Amino acid sequence: MILEKELQPVREWAESKGIFDKGDPKTQTLKLIEEAGELSKAILNDDKPEIIDALGDCTIVLVNLAKLCGYDLEDCVNTAYNVIAKRTGKMENGTFIKDK
Repeated sequence: MILEKELQPVREWAESKGIFDKGDPKTQTLKLIEEAGELSKAILNDDKPEIIDALGDCTIVLVNLAKLCGYDLEDCVNTAYNVIAKRTGKMENGTFIKDK
């Protein structure tokens, strides 16, 4: 296990704002796409403060989206990591391509 409950403060903040009571996975997914667009723009502009902000925003939205779907993001990350940790492959054009 690489993560436990490190993101609990984010869930507590979201709970206090009513995000889990009134939120919806569909709208949170749209919010994630919006934040990913901001991240893309920041990366293209090499705007380091905006990259940091956008990465944080994406993470917070993912925490909220996971909870709205009945999961904790830490569990999702651990599950994905347990799969990718065993992968083999190679780097091509700046992207890791897994072996088939």
